[in-house]
Amino acid sequence: MSQLSYRQFPTIAIEGFPNAVHTGAQAIREQAVALCRGRERTVITAECYPGADQEELLALLEPLGLAAVIHSDELALPPEEIDGAIARDLTEDPVFGILTTRRLEEFFPEANLDSSRSRIEAVPRGIVLVYGVGASLVCRGDVLLLADVTRWELQLRFRRGMDNWRTARRGLSQREKYKRGYFAEWRWADRVKDRLLPEMDLYLDMTAEGRPAAVSGGAYRAALEQAAGKPFRMVPYFDPGVWGGDWMKTHFDLPENGSNYAWSFDGVPEENSLLLDFGGGTVQTPALNLVLSQPRRLLGERVHARYGKEFPIRFDMLDTIHGQNLSLQVHPLTEYIQEHFNMRYTQDESYYILDTEGEDPCVYLGVKTGADPQEMRSALEEAQAGGRPFPAEDFVNRLPVKKHDHVLIPAGTVHCSGANTMVLEISATPYIFTFKMWDWGRLDLDGKPRPIHLDHGLANIQWDRDTQWVQENLVHQASQVYRGEYGLVERTGLQEREPLDTFRVSTAGEMPIARSGSVHVLNLVEGQRVLLTGGDFPPFELRYAETCVVPEAAGDYHIVSPDGKPVQVIIACVRK
Repeated sequence: MSQLSYRQFPTIAIEGFPNAVHTGAQAIREQAVALCRGRERTVITAECYPGADQEELLALLEPLGLAAVIHSDELALPPEEIDGAIARDLTEDPVFGILTTRRLEEFFPEANLDSSRSRIEAVPRGIVLVYGVGASLVCRGDVLLLADVTRWELQLRFRRGMDNWRTARRGLSQREKYKRGYFAEWRWADRVKDRLLPEMDLYLDMTAEGRPAAVSGGAYRAALEQAAGKPFRMVPYFDPGVWGGDWMKTHFDLPENGSNYAWSFDGVPEENSLLLDFGGGTVQTPALNLVLSQPRRLLGERVHARYGKEFPIRFDMLDTIHGQNLSLQVHPLTEYIQEHFNMRYTQDESYYILDTEGEDPCVYLGVKTGADPQEMRSALEEAQAGGRPFPAEDFVNRLPVKKHDHVLIPAGTVHCSGANTMVLEISATPYIFTFKMWDWGRLDLDGKPRPIHLDHGLANIQWDRDTQWVQENLVHQASQVYRGEYGLVERTGLQEREPLDTFRVSTAGEMPIARSGSVHVLNLVEGQRVLLTGGDFPPFELRYAETCVVPEAAGDYHIVSPDGKPVQVIIACVRK
């Protein structure tokens, strides 16, 4: 059998709602008209996620013959005042801010909202449209629309020149725009979205510019409920990076981009999206919406009690095959990320070595025994100032790795993946908090130095994680859990400071998997395909290197090798 292709646009089949998706402006207008029917005056409230194309939305709804239009963005504080209000949250750092506790309501003076409500009351008949960011703060309306867009599409729009919402700061770099979104805008907007998902009348997918699609609120909510009861994949995306390689390009048949692909995000609900297939018509929606609307079914009661409406497991890929070393880095300790960035938990992680090629594949991990902190600081500062390159191997352990090794990296451990490795990174979710300390003297793809955070990094390195400690605690930690007629189960990690457990299942037949009260995230790390089977969902196929989520509500399941050939699956769950 030839190699089965990696699927770049996986869909989730939704039962019971044929023809539920309405694609294109005319079809969506017809749905809006149907929702307005029977009223002398109808108020349509269209709440827009920041970055949704509001001009496209207005052009879509204007042919309805609007009696009045209220643009909620114009009711907010002036851009300069909003910039000033969140300056402390955004900080002067080029990468890191403080996770905001502000709410969108703070930027809309009540007098402005009251004035708009009076305007609505003064309209005796016809359709009144209230649209924009914060539209639902004016009123719920008779018909409530949610105009949504995926996180990856927002990043692409930033790169194409789109500015952040309601800011006087123009022409920022993509990194600065992303920072404002991550630490501020998306936090406000997600709180609004969380409130509207249970009651909206129409969900409007505005991810593909010029190709909007809509589905009724009832069908959308039913779709998320179905998705939370069976295995599913998210829509992955791929991005180049200065250290990137070519393994994913060749193995996943990715488009030629004239460069490399460094990252794959295939298992990050805060970043990835879902393609909901309603019997032929599809709607693309942020996977985070599933977490917000179905947290208990998705995560399990125990995990939801600990994390709330946050998905705590992250899978992504780092490709350095025929590429370069990642930056030498460290992640913050829990108390540090709480104090400095208002995050509740930190990025404990691990590297599962999916593949290696070429000479001497390695990882850098932990400080060498006897390394002097002050000497390391001085050497890093000298290198950063343009002096002698940092002699990494004088201070950091360089360890050879091979396919299927699993390297554990609790926060506070200095580390990076070396060239010629294909890493499946399994970690907790706060992925933005990486303190780079040395980037091997190179420039980023934009020709500028990548931000370095020596003070943050050196404040978090755990100097007792030396050569012996690393060997005893972080490498070659796999232990046998079960060997029998079904195959082999090994616990491959993680370290006791980390909140996740990982298990590698090897079978040529059918292996039963118990749940332990947690959502599971899986990746097929060896073999062409497996089937996941269970009593409450149809058989689900997972192909080589694909990641999927098995919600806790899906119950116990089996990993089946349908061809009778040996396969290996890595499973991550939240530890009891």
